[in-house]
Amino acid sequence: MVIWSPGGTLSQPLVSSRTCFESATKMATTNSRSCLQYLLHLAHDNLDFRLPEIKALLALRGKKFQPIENFKEKVRKTNSPFWCLDGLSEEDVRGIMARSVCAKSAFELWGHGQTHSELRTSLLNYPLEHMSPFMEKHSTYRINVYTFNKTLEFTDRIKKIDALDYLPFEGTVSLKSPQHVFCLLEDYGTDPNDIPDHPYYIYFGRWIGDGQRELIRSHSVKNRHFIGNTSMDAGLSFIMANHAKVKENDVVFDPFVGTGSLLVACSQFGAYVCGSDIDYNTIHGKGRSSRKNQKWRGPDENIRANLRQYGTENMYLDVMVSDASKPVWREAALFDAIITDPPYGIRESTRRTGSHKDTAKPADGFYMESHVPVSQAYHLSDIFTDLLNFSAHRLVMGERLVYWLPVYRPDYSEEMVPLHPCLRLISNSEQTLSSHTSRRLITMEKIKEPEEQDSLALGADPSLSPYQGHNAFREKYFSGVNKRSGKEENKPEVNGE
Repeated sequence: MVIWSPGGTLSQPLVSSRTCFESATKMATTNSRSCLQYLLHLAHDNLDFRLPEIKALLALRGKKFQPIENFKEKVRKTNSPFWCLDGLSEEDVRGIMARSVCAKSAFELWGHGQTHSELRTSLLNYPLEHMSPFMEKHSTYRINVYTFNKTLEFTDRIKKIDALDYLPFEGTVSLKSPQHVFCLLEDYGTDPNDIPDHPYYIYFGRWIGDGQRELIRSHSVKNRHFIGNTSMDAGLSFIMANHAKVKENDVVFDPFVGTGSLLVACSQFGAYVCGSDIDYNTIHGKGRSSRKNQKWRGPDENIRANLRQYGTENMYLDVMVSDASKPVWREAALFDAIITDPPYGIRESTRRTGSHKDTAKPADGFYMESHVPVSQAYHLSDIFTDLLNFSAHRLVMGERLVYWLPVYRPDYSEEMVPLHPCLRLISNSEQTLSSHTSRRLITMEKIKEPEEQDSLALGADPSLSPYQGHNAFREKYFSGVNKRSGKEENKPEVNGE
């Protein structure tokens, strides 16, 4: 038998043994495989983004997030990577695994308990008719042992598998290509300095599928053809696409497209992509390179080349130089998703076309085509107001806007999140940048078409008014707190695309 015992971290169990046995009893009373429970094992990074991603992927299949009784995403201030879900079919679970970058694996849950004795009782209560199709005499199988936060000796792992001899396996063991894979998962908590002798919780089930964690490696910005100073991390790009429920044949738009990291992720899921940016050099792939030991960008460094690199050039519509504060699109619902990371004024400036002067001399016709418009500061409060208004008018009904909101953590409150009468807030997830700054991934869904009274509401309702405090983010980022630290904290990208 092949036995794999990787290191890892787990939280305390999500449910009590009593709940486990009650759940097992309920399962024993049904003969339908549609009423099975499934176990998701999620990665222990990007913790705040996991639940919105799983909910969004379920929504794509028309299903609700139905955890077992007493579900808690956070247990004792630690995010648990084990979630037990009800109300799903195996097809639903495979659909989640085909998209998720937050989930590692999924299992059909056969039994669980706080001890091996409780696990045995739970497994013996599991309906035999649910087990038998995978234990037939002519089938092949393998059992893996996963331990989290503890490494077991090979002999100890063999003993744990031998202790499962009460299960009615009749097939043949196959190490290389089994028809069915079963997993024993043991949770030894999250503290590497206080590892218990016995696991806190144990699960056993049939492996269904793995998530798309490989996309994070294969689409790494380090190996991308065209990058900039603010190219979005591949993992976060795919998370944003999942939060937005991007699907095949959707049309996705990024109004601050940069080097197109978000377009790359969305095209991977079969969406047609387009974008705009005020930076001429970035859109056309000109100017200084962001790569080490390379002074200037090459002749074929552009967003289209990025999609070509990953085999999705056929999903590329186009990008254009455009000012996000002055949209050029016709007044209609054009996009199935708007996904973006506006500039924060840290690594990239926040500018828009215009002048503070009362009058501006028009450009002479002789140089009209090459004329570079005068620009002025584009405050963050105005950026978010324009973005929400644009989304309310150009999103298809029921579709989503996903964007990053930078915040100064000591001042943060939920009232700072911009609102709009046509958009409903779906999720608000935090990525910490330093001890005093973070950015929040905001997901909103269009719930109604804009009407005249909505414009009046924006002016009359204080909760819908732009939060001016966003405009001080750059100043606070470079405040004395940052200077006294003497070094960057955590050092993630402060501004993505």
